[in-house]
Amino acid sequence: MNKVWSKASAILLLGSAILFSSSASTPVYAASSTYKVTFEQARLVSNDHVGNEWAIAAEVAGKAINEGKSMNVSVDSKGSIKLYGYVVEEDKIPDEGENTKTVNVSSISSKGSTVKVLVTVTENRGRYSGNEAVWEFTYKIKKQ
Repeated sequence: MNKVWSKASAILLLGSAILFSSSASTPVYAASSTYKVTFEQARLVSNDHVGNEWAIAAEVAGKAINEGKSMNVSVDSKGSIKLYGYVVEEDKIPDEGENTKTVNVSSISSKGSTVKVLVTVTENRGRYSGNEAVWEFTYKIKKQ
């Protein structure tokens, strides 16, 4: 009978330790904040005979955004915001370029930050093959 009480006591003691210690080890998550991200513009910075008929696309945190438009993004204090730019020169055989920049929200100043994403498009055919055009996508990020 003594062995039965010993085992029962040990089980109760172990169960209590697990029950009470689990609340102390519950992970604490960082508070989420909202950031207003504006896609201000995409502009052609240089063009060494790559082309002149262009289309662009931009994304913030995986969602499409148009020039001059804003969107709110919720991110925890240790998180980041992904900015993306895509350019295509539209001809028979399109030339494309894309780039992504990930911005840690801890680097955003209290007044907001301007972030530029450079996208390079390389001519893929003809006598200007290998020449490049560079686009600059400008985003403004401000904590709300």
